[in-house]
Amino acid sequence: MKTYEHISDLQPLVGEVIGISEWLALEQDRVNLFADATGDHQWIHVDPVRAKDGPFGVPIAHGFLTLSLLPAFSHTAYKVKNSSAGVNYGLDKVRFPAPVPVGSLLRAHFKLLSYEALDKGGAQLKLEMTVEREGASKPVCIAESIIRRFP
Repeated sequence: MKTYEHISDLQPLVGEVIGISEWLALEQDRVNLFADATGDHQWIHVDPVRAKDGPFGVPIAHGFLTLSLLPAFSHTAYKVKNSSAGVNYGLDKVRFPAPVPVGSLLRAHFKLLSYEALDKGGAQLKLEMTVEREGASKPVCIAESIIRRFP
């Protein structure tokens, strides 16, 4: 995990990766809980027996489940010590270039695309978050997230 003292320490890092998360195992229990939370019980996600005959041969995670893990990834990728809060402001260009078979190991890379100073020492950050699957040639999720950090 990379650690930064102040939000402003990120400003000169535009264009650079500011952190890479730890690996996270995506198991069927998490997929099922996400299906229950969202009401999306499509068989390709929650029925391992039927999924064996599906297009991927195994159940796959919901794309939105992968996207929803970005905060968890960020907590192991980087930390800003003198920041009291970070809030989601929005997303741009979300894509799911490859599926996530249940049982996959995932991690995310956080690249700072832009830094905009806000009042009272805060900043609006635009991050390109690329989620990779261990052993795969394509990322499983690429999203541009806009986050506001406050001192």
